[in-house]
Amino acid sequence: MRVELPAGCFDGPRARGAFVLRVVMEPPWAVRVADEAPLSAVAVLRGSAWVSGAGGAQPMSAGDVLLARGSAPYVVAGSPGAAPLAAVGAGQVCSGPDGRELPGRWNSGVRTWGNDPAGRDALLVGTFRSRGEVGRALTAALPEAVVVPDPDPQVLALLAREVERAGGEQAGVLDRLLDLLLIAAVRGWSAGRGALPGVVADPVVQRAARWLEADPAAPWTVPELARRSGVSRSALTRRFARAVGTTPGEHLAQRRLALAAELLGERDLTLAAVARRVGYSSPFSLSAAFKKRYGVSPQAYRQR
Repeated sequence: MRVELPAGCFDGPRARGAFVLRVVMEPPWAVRVADEAPLSAVAVLRGSAWVSGAGGAQPMSAGDVLLARGSAPYVVAGSPGAAPLAAVGAGQVCSGPDGRELPGRWNSGVRTWGNDPAGRDALLVGTFRSRGEVGRALTAALPEAVVVPDPDPQVLALLAREVERAGGEQAGVLDRLLDLLLIAAVRGWSAGRGALPGVVADPVVQRAARWLEADPAAPWTVPELARRSGVSRSALTRRFARAVGTTPGEHLAQRRLALAAELLGERDLTLAAVARRVGYSSPFSLSAAFKKRYGVSPQAYRQR
């Protein structure tokens, strides 16, 4: 049975200059990843791999996609227990297990990296660089790491072909294909699951959440949501808090700020324009709320 994902779950994925790399390895091999990226997708193009983390080791076959979010490190290897040959740190900086620079032969072509360009195992790595590119609804729904069996062979094949092409326009092409691979993997993961984090079963709360997600800039109030839902204000607030963990007003504020974080990636939008789009009366009110939630001003977030 397919379970409905949280409202607005797919509003977020909009990669911008994502890190996309083809990795080719000859066993024995292993790479320790501690890049602190908001979200990464690791797909097996040929051969096989194992991913190991706090939850143990899990095999991956050709076509499978690993979704890894958060700061927890993990190891991708040709076999369980293999000693890491390389480590990936913050900013996708690669080094040997001793922290020294890897030999130049590890870079073997356009967006291609590994210990042997003709190796048995080939993987594709796509990393979203900022949380705003992914969206809070999606990251809140996903576990820290999950392997999705063969979610979309066609999208993966197209992304694998495009990653080896040179050209200034390729960054935009790879961004959009990575978005599609992520959506396909999340859909594949959600199929057949009885319960997902962030999924709301209460139909009244579902409808109210959809209205807030569809038009977060609208001047929503609890009385208006309750009137549309056909329940009292107290009943809506109680049911919303029980199902979502926040009040409708808090949920709306989170949605508005998450959307603002995404819009800040669009350099042609002024802060005033972003504020209008997410329902704030002025850039000053948006700045105050944004800094309270994210710890930095919108300008500083945009610069990052």
